[in-house]
Amino acid sequence: MNVPFVDLKVQYQSIKPDIDKAIGDVIAETAFIGGKYVNEFEKKFAELYGVKHCISCANGTDSLYILMKMLGIGTGDEVITVANSWISSSETITQTGATPVFVDIDQVYYSIDEKQIESKITAKTKAIIPVHLHGQMCEMDSILEIAAKHNIPVIEDCAQSHFSVYKGKRAGTMGIAGSFSFYPGKNLGAYGDAGCIITDDDKLAENCKRYARHGALIKHQHTTEGVNSRLDGLQAAILSAKLPYILGWTAQRQANAKYYDRVLSGISQIVIPEVRPGTEHSYHLYVVRAERRDELGQCLKSKGIETSVHYPVPLPFMKAYQYLRHTEHDFPISNKYQHQILSLPLYPELSNEMMDYVSNTIKDFYSK
Repeated sequence: MNVPFVDLKVQYQSIKPDIDKAIGDVIAETAFIGGKYVNEFEKKFAELYGVKHCISCANGTDSLYILMKMLGIGTGDEVITVANSWISSSETITQTGATPVFVDIDQVYYSIDEKQIESKITAKTKAIIPVHLHGQMCEMDSILEIAAKHNIPVIEDCAQSHFSVYKGKRAGTMGIAGSFSFYPGKNLGAYGDAGCIITDDDKLAENCKRYARHGALIKHQHTTEGVNSRLDGLQAAILSAKLPYILGWTAQRQANAKYYDRVLSGISQIVIPEVRPGTEHSYHLYVVRAERRDELGQCLKSKGIETSVHYPVPLPFMKAYQYLRHTEHDFPISNKYQHQILSLPLYPELSNEMMDYVSNTIKDFYSK
């Protein structure tokens, strides 16, 4: 049996008429940049998410950069984020001219350890970017309390947490703004790069929209310089076609995660993911900690099961950040877990039979 890490072909087949019509409509109207389909997606996403503004952009990385620029972050500033994430969370800080300040991860939930944030705050700190990694939301009450105490804005990195919930509030709605990626493999994925910003702040929304469109809300009326970060019509239409299914897909991801929990719970060499109390995990990823991780991964691969590691090297240990002179002792949990974490296949269309095959293969590996 083959078990892909994610199967976008199966998802496409399940809603093929909707996707084909969306693409066909855009081509028929040649509405490739901006216009009707982009406006429709922004409106629909904001309404479903329960926010005032959705500002689409070219990708999730741009959404973080644009937010920081519009909050006035630049040279000489510092921005706090988590040690274990995709590099977008930190490289965008550097792109503004600021310096990333890393915080180790929580040893249970793998998100930023909120207990360590305040010790990293200095007079130069201009924002905190908690990353809701894997679909698991951070401990937002504590983070927001610290941020309010020091008058620092919180930008939520929601690239992996579409429609995740913390105490009744969705990811991206608790800080000043939320940053989203719609990379194809995300829970809500386009067929290319795409992203957006959500916020209830009218002025911030206007500034972000202007900056992402060459500094102009109306063509040729450039009140400032900006960047070219536009969502194209094809991606917007595809996302709109998928949007009615996202809550159902999220529920199925959660059901599949619970099934994994049951069939993997008896394997002593595996630590299954825990869900933070009061939250709803959207399971972009199902991440376990495994003894002999690399050997297990090779075994699963040989049996037709695709896995991944998110992420094999914590950000502070990458060559790109050698200038910060961090050591493994600075981030002991990230350092320890980089050798243990393994992402198993998880997506809405994954069958119980496939998950049984994954769990049985893991059991067989450890029994030998």
